[in-house]
Amino acid sequence: MSTPQNTALVKTISTAFLRAYIITMRPYLMFVSGITGLVGMSFIPRMTTFSFVLRFAASFLSYGFGQALTDCFQIDTDSLSSPYRPLTRGIISRLQACGVSVVGLTFCISVFASGNPTNLLLGVVAGTGLATYTYFKRRWWGGPFYNAWIVAVLCSMAFLSGGGRFAELISQPMAWVLLAVFAGYANFVLSGYFKDIEADRPTGYFTLPVVFGRRASAWISDLFALVAAGFALVVIAGSETGLRLQIGTAARWAFFIGAIGTSALAQWRLHKVNTDAEAHRAIAPVVHSYILLLSALTCVQKPEWSVFLVLFYISFILVLRIRPEQHQI
Repeated sequence: MSTPQNTALVKTISTAFLRAYIITMRPYLMFVSGITGLVGMSFIPRMTTFSFVLRFAASFLSYGFGQALTDCFQIDTDSLSSPYRPLTRGIISRLQACGVSVVGLTFCISVFASGNPTNLLLGVVAGTGLATYTYFKRRWWGGPFYNAWIVAVLCSMAFLSGGGRFAELISQPMAWVLLAVFAGYANFVLSGYFKDIEADRPTGYFTLPVVFGRRASAWISDLFALVAAGFALVVIAGSETGLRLQIGTAARWAFFIGAIGTSALAQWRLHKVNTDAEAHRAIAPVVHSYILLLSALTCVQKPEWSVFLVLFYISFILVLRIRPEQHQI
């Protein structure tokens, strides 16, 4: 399998590199890590505006830096499924992308560690997970689960950055939130594999759809979606102590209902996918559902963030519309 040349066509310190690297980061998917960090941050009792902005930025950017890092190890399959990407075209090199990604992830970890030194260890663990993800993506039993635990660690780091104790991660309702994050993101990963089957098969990526086919994988995806919604419902229902209609209460249920609706649409479409080119129509609502579901959970702890979350979701919709390749998510 041929790979792009190792010599970059653009200099690292240039607008051309910045543009190419941003495409590699997939800005439309950085909302996924953004909302994951927000739900973890929602458990922090008090934050200054500066602390909130820093932690949110670290959460938001972490997906982009992490995605660029993993792309450095998947050029073989990406050359077939995503030839538009700068790495596969040889516009930027592995060394450039890897170097900038490591620097970026170090910044994100440092932000979280400044609030809790425990996050330094968790950040190293998560970073190592990103660097070794490709090995597990090649095995049908590993990919979704391996990627999902890394994202659950991000949520944990956001929570701990406010000074929380590690033991609190397994207490209610945080434990249910982490399980919802884990199942929801695992579903996103699995559904994402549906668009790369024809590229993964010849390059030795034995993902669930490659090994067991689309139909069986769609049923497993259904299970992930149900589990994520179930844990989220436990958190939301458990927070209702009365029948008062407050802004936060209305918002969390509105987000939750939206999440269920988009999830149902996603799973219905996933069962009807017959080719890689059709998969984006199912994957997009999976992402919508994940963001809406975690927005609902965020409203449980921080109802005052409701307006911000609405604006966050609208921004996601707008950025998703201008992605460079409409058949890719």
